[in-house]
Amino acid sequence: MIKITTPCRIHMTLIDMNAEIGRVDGGAGLTLSSPNIKITAEEADGVSIEGLQSFADRMKRAAESLLPEGKGIRINVQEVYPAHVGFGSGTQSSLAAAAAVNELYGLGKSVRELALSVKRGGTSGIGVAAFEKGGFIIDGGHRFKDKGGFMPSAASKVPPGPVLFREDFPQWDMVVAIPNDKGMHDQEEVETFKKFCPLPVEEVREISHVVLMQMMPAVLEEDIESFGAAVNHVQTVGFNKRESLIWPQFVKNIASHMRSRSYGAGVSSFGPVVYSFVDNKSEGRQLQSEVQKMLDSSVGGTVILTRARNQGAEISRI
Repeated sequence: MIKITTPCRIHMTLIDMNAEIGRVDGGAGLTLSSPNIKITAEEADGVSIEGLQSFADRMKRAAESLLPEGKGIRINVQEVYPAHVGFGSGTQSSLAAAAAVNELYGLGKSVRELALSVKRGGTSGIGVAAFEKGGFIIDGGHRFKDKGGFMPSAASKVPPGPVLFREDFPQWDMVVAIPNDKGMHDQEEVETFKKFCPLPVEEVREISHVVLMQMMPAVLEEDIESFGAAVNHVQTVGFNKRESLIWPQFVKNIASHMRSRSYGAGVSSFGPVVYSFVDNKSEGRQLQSEVQKMLDSSVGGTVILTRARNQGAEISRI
């Protein structure tokens, strides 16, 4: 039997949604130690998904795309986190099922090859790299001539972008709000990309400057103040700026409060997950309590205290 525990990721910013110099997408993201997706898997006659059913259809399709002819698999889903909130659940659940087949039947495929098989990473390579190695990740997007347009991962068939930078992230405490709501997804997400892109190249240059000369050095130097300032900055420019126009008011309120009580705060991907960085647990617990009250009085949800994860998915035989 195979046991797999995947991480989740937050997506901090897309970099180039202009494509003037020939590439598109690219992004910065961070792997979290919790929450997780946990599954066990064993050989079977057919294909079945047991336990929690949130991603059953997706996992079944992923497994079927890799199973050798005449082989089957039984996957038991023991732990999940919500879909369409900004944690990258589509990529993690698909890769978990694909990795289970890969391990059970000794297919010898790399994580990137699995991602191609299950058609993930077409806009952001962060989730695939998070599954593979964890940590803080910058990916280089795609050649625009290969992708052919501005679109989310779920609507894109190109391979994940190359990882330009992957570094262990400092063990700073993070307060993460997980509202009982869904972010934009499917056709609504596609239409948003069409509406806002291409973005002005000046904004792409601004994001690139912040990522290269503030965010990346801050990780290497463990400078939480500079990193937080960079996170705050990229919320105000580029695709994040456009997303902020369509966030629900409760997301705006939580993000604003977390920003005022931490080194930096942002909304992951299309949200509604909001994340922030603090430098000690007592401050983190206080902020966690305050934000939990804000959620309780609006849409409900959970606020967790977590840290970065500097390794990929755990895959073992039991």
